[in-house]
Formats: sequence, structure tokens, C-alpha cells
Amino acid sequence: MKQHQPQSAGVIVQAGEVPLEGTLALPEKAGGIVVFVHGSGSSRFSPRNRFVAEFLNQGGLATLLFDLLTADEHRIDERTRELRFDIDLLTKRLIGAVDWLEGRAGVADLPVGLFGASTGAAAALRVAAERPKRVAAVVSRGGRPDLTGAALSRVEAPTLLIVGGEDGPVIGMNQEAAAHLHCEHRLDIVPGATHLFEEPGKLEQVARLARQWFLDHPGSR
Repeated sequence: MKQHQPQSAGVIVQAGEVPLEGTLALPEKAGGIVVFVHGSGSSRFSPRNRFVAEFLNQGGLATLLFDLLTADEHRIDERTRELRFDIDLLTKRLIGAVDWLEGRAGVADLPVGLFGASTGAAAALRVAAERPKRVAAVVSRGGRPDLTGAALSRVEAPTLLIVGGEDGPVIGMNQEAAAHLHCEHRLDIVPGATHLFEEPGKLEQVARLARQWFLDHPGSR
């Protein structure tokens, strides 16, 4: 596959009244942009999401990694661990980021994909339901789609659920969630992988599956 060297820059994502730090990578002639929604206790510096983002960049997809919480909120969450499970808050922040892209030169007209991990996957699915004309596809890595709630049945974007074969409880949660999806969807179980896909080669399998899903479902504006 042709290598795409992206232009990468730090940005401030204005999610409503809350400024959030992020990193925007834009390959030449990008075919879409994927917004990453990190999981429990993570940030835009998540090494797993950065690995996947670089893989997507090589496929000609732009990426946005951003912090769902402010610095103060992150410090609070480190102590209480409660904000990472506040799906309403995470959804609000993600909607703000998706709407912010509408006014950003170079990416405003690109179809949007959402890549959610852990609790971030629930927020991604809720936003797909809230912005059906904007979100072209969703990928969940080790996600908690069971936290999506009633919005799950309203998701229209093609959705790929990726779970590690050794992540038993989360497999069940994803199987049950898949039964409530009315859109095009697929559940892929990566053999031998645990929740964080830390085993050799497993995260690369996730990246390949995600990239192909986004490229196969480019959407339209």
C-alpha cells in the first residue's frame, strides 16, 4: 500500500465551551477522518490508539486524537475513576469534537469515522446515533457497547466490534450489543488477545481490521 506521510499538528478542540487538547494528522488527499475516543483513564497519548492512528494514516485516512477530559478533570478521575464512566459527559465532548471538525479547513468535508476503546466505544455509538448524517462508520476495540443504552438501536453507521478472544466478559457484552444493532455490523474476535491486545501482533490485527472497515465504508456528505 502506498505510504501517506501526514502533516501532524497540535490543536485545541473547542467542544462547546470546553477547550480540549488534541493532535490532528492529515495525509495528502485524505479519504476521511477518524476521531479516536479513548477508554478508561487514557488520553490522546494512548500508545495503543497512536499505533492504530499511524496505521490509518498510512492508508490515507486523517486522524484526530484528543483528550475527552480537561487536565483538572483528569486529575479528579485519577482519584475517583468516575468520569471515565460518565458516558453522558464523554458523548457531549465527542459531539463537540465532531461538530468542531465541520469548521476546520481541510477536514470539514471529510466523512467521519469513530474509533472507540473501552468506555469510549459507548460514547462513539451514541454520537453515531446523534449525528447519523455525519458519522460514516464506527469501530470499537475492546469496547463497552453495553453502556450505550437505548441509542444502540438507532445507530445507522456500519459498526465493527473487535474483541480479544481471551476477554471473556467483554465478548459477551459485545455479542449482546450486536443483537440490538439494526445497522450493518460485524463482531470480530481476535484469537489469543486479552483486553488491551498487548500480545505480539494482536494490536496490528486490530489496526488492519479497523483500517479496512473505514476504507470499505467511506460514507458520503
